[in-house]
Amino acid sequence: MTADSVRRAYEAVRAEAGAGVTVVAATKYVPFEEMGTLAEAGIEVVGENRAQDLEHKHAEYGDAFRWHFIGHLQSNKAKVVNRICELVHSLDSDSAARRVTVPALLEVNLSGEESKSGVAVGEIAQYVERYPSIRGLMTMPPFTENPEDSREWFLRLHDLAARHDLFTVGLPRDGHRCEPRRPPVVLDAVERAQQFRHVVGIRRVLARVAR
Repeated sequence: MTADSVRRAYEAVRAEAGAGVTVVAATKYVPFEEMGTLAEAGIEVVGENRAQDLEHKHAEYGDAFRWHFIGHLQSNKAKVVNRICELVHSLDSDSAARRVTVPALLEVNLSGEESKSGVAVGEIAQYVERYPSIRGLMTMPPFTENPEDSREWFLRLHDLAARHDLFTVGLPRDGHRCEPRRPPVVLDAVERAQQFRHVVGIRRVLARVAR
């Protein structure tokens, strides 16, 4: 992995995703010593899966990146995430939600697959009511060979976010009435790198990509 190759790939993704989309580089499999290459390549936002790795990498690279947490969040790791991250992508339990103070996306298991994390659709309202840190929704659609098949899941997520009056990431739900924003849709591109190309019309504001 070289800075030039990463820069070319990053710029290509940004160009295709379009303006207003934050590209998050998933760094679960990026070794500690290669994080500097990402910084040199111009990567701005990184997402870590494990709190231990997040803390270790942040101690060395600090302000070189903006940090997101994209893995399953255990409640006892919330302090680390609150201190370092600007956004949690995968909130899915009351125990973690009670401890998270940074903006978060509520992970919703739209497909009902037992292998996937996330709250049920029927639980969204109670989470939004209880936890003001929740700013949007996230889902992982079922695996498919045809990325276009994922579009229906993101459209459904959009409708759910609008129904629950969720706003774009970073905007406070402070009681002021305004038009609901379209929800942030986060894509794990480890095995589905083409999906983001098929949901542009839904106006997601985050696209997560991996090596």
